[in-house]
Amino acid sequence: MSAESAQARRAIVFVPFPAQGHVTPMLHLARALADRGGVAATLAVPDFVHRRMMSQDGGDNDNAAGRVALVPIPSGVPDDGGDEPPGFASIVHAMEHHMPAHLEGLLLAMARAAGRGGAAACLVVDVLASWAVPVAARCGVPAVGFWPVMFASYRVVAAIPELISNGFISGTGTPLPPSTNKINEADSKGRKLGDLDILPSKLELSTADLPWLVGSAASRQSRFAFWLQTVDRAKSLDCILVNSFPGEGAGDADRPYDPPPGQRILHVGPLFDDDSLGRPPCRKSTAAAAAAMWQADPTCMEWLDRQSPGSVVYVSFGSWVAPIGPDKIAQFALGLEAAGRPFLWVLKSHPSWRAGLPDQFAETVAAAGRGKIVTWAPQEDVLRHGAVGCYVTHCGTNSALEAIRHGVRMICYPISGDQFINSAYIVNMWGAGIALASSNRDCVKDCIERVMEGEEGRRLQENVARMREMVMVGEGRSIAKRNLDLFLEGIIKSDDASYRNHQQGGVVPLTSFIRKAQDVQYSNPRHSEEGRYRGESRNVSYNFDFR
Repeated sequence: MSAESAQARRAIVFVPFPAQGHVTPMLHLARALADRGGVAATLAVPDFVHRRMMSQDGGDNDNAAGRVALVPIPSGVPDDGGDEPPGFASIVHAMEHHMPAHLEGLLLAMARAAGRGGAAACLVVDVLASWAVPVAARCGVPAVGFWPVMFASYRVVAAIPELISNGFISGTGTPLPPSTNKINEADSKGRKLGDLDILPSKLELSTADLPWLVGSAASRQSRFAFWLQTVDRAKSLDCILVNSFPGEGAGDADRPYDPPPGQRILHVGPLFDDDSLGRPPCRKSTAAAAAAMWQADPTCMEWLDRQSPGSVVYVSFGSWVAPIGPDKIAQFALGLEAAGRPFLWVLKSHPSWRAGLPDQFAETVAAAGRGKIVTWAPQEDVLRHGAVGCYVTHCGTNSALEAIRHGVRMICYPISGDQFINSAYIVNMWGAGIALASSNRDCVKDCIERVMEGEEGRRLQENVARMREMVMVGEGRSIAKRNLDLFLEGIIKSDDASYRNHQQGGVVPLTSFIRKAQDVQYSNPRHSEEGRYRGESRNVSYNFDFR
């Protein structure tokens, strides 16, 4: 193969963390770069993820990934393909001890096949899949990070040393009681993160909301150790692409982030397929388009067609959360029924999720036409459907941004991880939803009524529409596209330089070739005495009226 033909399409390998909320935005990123031309994109996923993705599309690789090649990486993780994904501990073990050698073999095989001095022009690594960073270094391939969720959560984990030194948490990640803090008194939930200026105080987040506080004490310590390793490896990345928009609605209320020397932060999101915004909802499973790891029930779209516009309450707790318990499921069921509105509820079939449903609940509400319970749904098609009036959500980043994208108000019920940070932004910064303080029947019923009826519901809808225009259509979208162009331009220049000099060895830093990012802080909500939030910037201005 000649040098010219080898360089005609730059090989970029994408390595996501193996969870639905990470694979989907990584695939959107790969498609966005491939669509710009001159990129041969490969999505390298663990074998159990590959099997799930391919099984949803009849094994047709081209249809499953669109413009992106899917490649399985042996993981050694058993998976029966059922409702419950492999556990966090087994996935981390596979990433650290089983998958690196196989990814290295893939990169070296690509290099031999291409007749090039480098295995690929670039390895784009989900920051939570940081195991791939040392692999890239061994193969002489530039590594770029990808943060698939809100940048606010990255700022929190990157501030772990600061949280420890200021007495907010212990060296093992445990929130410290108020008496040991070095700054001010804490409230009953823990020390307020706003006091360190990591995130705006308006968000009202505390140490109880830290993303590694999941499960038992042993689980929390294990997750904290995972985050420490992740943050340490991320320091070596030339660049981090962020699946979010500059400022995230906080503007200069948020202390500017100071990355490690030589590292560039590029906001390139929210990432979606551009042609999907105006597309009508599909009447069949859209697993191929969304790279789904579970089979969607296509009958839910037919059911939505029979409902009145804006009447349906959509409920989903995402793909990667532990069961919330039978008591809470029972209360949710009773609250949905008491609200008296048609509802579509995504509830996995595993007994750990459905044990709390009242006897014959699903059959009774279905027979009466009051509700439908499915094991999985084509979420973007559901949120796009005109019958959906609000979304009861766990506040995963992708779910929240999909709701904004399709103009749907939210009722926020965060469960774990970064979801508490996301919920705080949705409720306190964007005014796009309200918080569900409890799964109690009456609380569920009251929140649905607040969102679906009256003045409060109207204000929420207006705020969602403003956010959608700002982030998905207007200046925010332009910034994301410009930054993607800058990144790809830098990849091409870096690859050309590496090709010319590969006999001398070494990796040319990507940051040497990526021009200044266009990350203007285009939204700066401020609160005035009249209760009006106004977003200002050098280029655009938005009003957030939460009265």
